[in-house]
Amino acid sequence: MCRFKKLFFLLFLFSLTVFSQEKNTISGTIYDESNNETLIGVSVYFPSLNSGTTTNEYGFYSLTIPEGTYKIEISYLGYSSIIETINLTEKQTKNFKMSEETERLDEIVIESNIENLNVRTPQMSVNKLTSTTIKQIPVVLGEADIIKSLILLPGVTSAGEGASGFNVRGGAADQNLILLDEAIVFNSSHLFGFFSVFNPDVIKDVKLYKGGIPAKYGGRLSSVLDIYQKEGNSKDFNITGGVGLVSSRLLIEGPIKKEKISFLVGGRSSYAHLFLPLFDNDNKAYFYDLNTKVNFRINNRNSIFFSGYFGKDVFGISDNFVNTYGNTVGNLRWNHLFSDKLFSNLSIIYSDYFYGLTLDFVGFEWNSGITNFNLKYDFKNYINNKFKLSYGINNIYIKFNPGEIVPNREDSGIVAEKLIDKYANEFAAYIDAEHKLNNKLRLQYGIRFSNFTRLGQDELNSYANDEAVIYNEEFKKYESGEAIDTETFKRSDVITNFNNFEPRVSMSYTLDNTTSIKASYNRMAQYLHLLSNTASPTPLDVWTPSGKYIKPQLLDQFAVGYFKSLKEGDYSIETEVFYKKIQNRIDYINGANLIANNEIETVILNGKARAYGLELLLKKNTGKLKGWLAYTLSKSEQLTEGRTPNEPGINNSEWYNTAFDKTHDFSINASYELNKKWKFNANFVFQTGQPTNYPIGQYEFEGLNVPIYADNRRNADRLPSYHRLDISTTLTPEKNKNRKWQGEWVFGIYNAYGRQNAASINFTQNRETYKNEAIQTSIFGLVPSVTYNFKF
Repeated sequence: MCRFKKLFFLLFLFSLTVFSQEKNTISGTIYDESNNETLIGVSVYFPSLNSGTTTNEYGFYSLTIPEGTYKIEISYLGYSSIIETINLTEKQTKNFKMSEETERLDEIVIESNIENLNVRTPQMSVNKLTSTTIKQIPVVLGEADIIKSLILLPGVTSAGEGASGFNVRGGAADQNLILLDEAIVFNSSHLFGFFSVFNPDVIKDVKLYKGGIPAKYGGRLSSVLDIYQKEGNSKDFNITGGVGLVSSRLLIEGPIKKEKISFLVGGRSSYAHLFLPLFDNDNKAYFYDLNTKVNFRINNRNSIFFSGYFGKDVFGISDNFVNTYGNTVGNLRWNHLFSDKLFSNLSIIYSDYFYGLTLDFVGFEWNSGITNFNLKYDFKNYINNKFKLSYGINNIYIKFNPGEIVPNREDSGIVAEKLIDKYANEFAAYIDAEHKLNNKLRLQYGIRFSNFTRLGQDELNSYANDEAVIYNEEFKKYESGEAIDTETFKRSDVITNFNNFEPRVSMSYTLDNTTSIKASYNRMAQYLHLLSNTASPTPLDVWTPSGKYIKPQLLDQFAVGYFKSLKEGDYSIETEVFYKKIQNRIDYINGANLIANNEIETVILNGKARAYGLELLLKKNTGKLKGWLAYTLSKSEQLTEGRTPNEPGINNSEWYNTAFDKTHDFSINASYELNKKWKFNANFVFQTGQPTNYPIGQYEFEGLNVPIYADNRRNADRLPSYHRLDISTTLTPEKNKNRKWQGEWVFGIYNAYGRQNAASINFTQNRETYKNEAIQTSIFGLVPSVTYNFKF
């Protein structure tokens, strides 16, 4: 017994020795010194402890470390690093203000800490772009573009020039969750894909998640594009803008009350249509958008933000055909710091997408859209340096307007018709942990529970055997089923209900301070579907909810990667392999009519999809020459099997290429700063041609040859490979120095060698020679541009 007492006493003394060292928390917010903007993703590092963290979406950080005197290093790409000595004897609030790099040789820049933290973190399959990087990338017509910049990254493609949306790791465009200040954006493009809806002057941070997606995100399968707007300069009044050949932009920001309340208003508009009447052309195509934000820092623990976006596009052929569409979003947010370890954000969000069409020569107007109201409450608990916990809830009420036809003149003969509105509610709760097990192994794991309720609508059809699509044995084809009954519901009724648990886990194993291996798995559920049978989304496409006949899509994605930082962060290598499989991917029967169809379930079958590939990203982060090389080798396929042994399914129940399958995707981006006056930029893109269908034969009808397309050869052919070179140069006049007015000229050439890339190939009969011919449609050849940017 005495021996046990002695052993217990020794263990007690040992525990006192180990745990008696007091630990205190240092927390705060990191700002840009010039405008008081909070900075996202800043590295906060204690070298002697080999411990660090990064700031969250609102610039907040928190670390708990033992009492003592330490050197702290604050570093952020593009900013001069801060090194201070801190004596931590009690919990401490410490804010930092960082200044942008001006003379690199005179500043202390700790690039290696930033890259090394990226190597250690379990988060993978993420790409981040700054507004500065986006503005340097040459694009068509000289308008800096977030979406076009993302396409230069591995695993990200588009359907080509003039195409809306983007595709990530072989996924469809509707499988991307696009957030602007946490609000959902349903259409990311202006003028059918020529421009994105995001004004680069207004944007502070852009982050694209392709895999290993944290549990706080949900509702889409392929990716999350998380974009945050600036908060507005709370120190000085500033005006920033640019004038280009086809569009201009203007940003006004400043303090309402210095260091306390700030505002931001940014606008863009195109004006090329104003010159069309000079050429006796009464067509029109233009867009405009408006970004707003008000930021009120009540005290050190409370801040309120209101942000909004409104954008509209108008495309018209004379007055006979006019197409209008656009997004409207608004968000009211409250940041609250419960303690130096518990951060929270409460958001009330409104989002709307509208599509309108006027056909004056027919005599009617058409409009459709989708609206949602979103309430979300998120928490982040910095429990200690080894364990952080994020959790929250999210509820979205959604109204779907599939379409409405209204006659616009009395003699049109058109009868007003309203497609049945649909309603749904999507609820989610999540918990996500960041766990440092030791100096080599770190985990991020969590789970998301999602519930989707299809609410009552005025009418819902019922079909025999609950099959809205039937197979005609006589004609060997799928056909729309005939409704046998119609049900009516109150708005509060529940038509169908879906529940899904969505686990997420990612890990990193550090081989040394500059090298790690990472792996991730995530399951995602998507309850909303974009009805489209084109290669890329169009404004006419309609969103529809899961329900009795359309199942939610479910994704399982696995990824493994190797990450290496070289030469103290000057270079970095990221390589990943991924595999993803999707259940209940919607497919369409041959000849499906998706426009103004009140019984859309009668042309849809549920299938599955898969995608797999290899991604490589080599980056040069510092020096006069910066940039990256990206390559993706991948495959994206879809399969819709027969529901019974007698049904052939789609494409004879065989896997076929999705419309966004690109075997090879290669891009290079480079920026070279010759001196303070001249900067040169270039990017090169090569992609495998887009899948398509070519005719397998022809028949003659009234003297014309009509091509025949096979029902069982979906996407079996390809357009020619796509490639182009873009170049630009930026001239910053020397007289800018010490002047309040700062200006620069950007000269660019899009598609410098004039490659005629195929947007489509159509097969017709020449009316003069009566010979069959293939007609290639190309959007752009060589396109020069000039833009003048200014700031004062």
